[in-house]
Amino acid sequence: MTGAITIHAKALTKRFGAFTAVDAIDLDVHAGEIFGFLGANGAGKTTAMKMLIGLLMPTAGEARVAGYDVYTQSEAIKRSIGYMGQRFSLYNDLTVLENIQFYGGVYGVPPAELKRRTDSLVHDLGLKEHVNTRLQSLPLGWKQKLAFSVAMIHEPKIIFLDEPTGGVDLITRRQFWELIYAASAKGVTVFVTTHYMDEAEYCHRASIMVDGVMAACDTPAALKEQFKVKTMDEVFYQLARSAQRAE
Repeated sequence: MTGAITIHAKALTKRFGAFTAVDAIDLDVHAGEIFGFLGANGAGKTTAMKMLIGLLMPTAGEARVAGYDVYTQSEAIKRSIGYMGQRFSLYNDLTVLENIQFYGGVYGVPPAELKRRTDSLVHDLGLKEHVNTRLQSLPLGWKQKLAFSVAMIHEPKIIFLDEPTGGVDLITRRQFWELIYAASAKGVTVFVTTHYMDEAEYCHRASIMVDGVMAACDTPAALKEQFKVKTMDEVFYQLARSAQRAE
């Protein structure tokens, strides 16, 4: 990738007492890049992501996200990014429309602009007939795509996705990745964690964390060539089988 660097980390470290959760990782992610951040449970990827999105203060090193320093400008980072967690961050007792309006307000989208973006979102997702349906009544796949779209309602240049496709079928996973591709094509940086190694193949680059250390980082093709294997599953297994810790 040759775009501007939107996520930068140098020797980024997090310790909890004598335990080093993230050990001096270096990272540069570019505008429009789909970056896969992989690792087994306990590898340190969640801790690293929390530092990058301004939820956890680093112990050492440096990092900037969207041009903002993680130590001194964490609130600016939170306003400048989109985030979708494993639980989708939506409210089941609110309707589709109410969820969109709530998050649009949280992100500070002006009312007239929010209406335009809401109409566009509802049309693109095919939810026009369901805007007044409570979220709990929607299929999981629709909730997933709505959560992604809501996380993008303020048009951030970076979005962090924490295992966004967990628990859905293959067709829905593929449809979700089409949303990711569309965002990337518009210059949005996508930072995504996943347990599905086949999804690592969809990323421009992927890193693999092992015991708090970034054990590998490159394009999927280069990683497979480096480890002399045919799939990202095999790359992951070669690296992860040496792990010493677990959550």
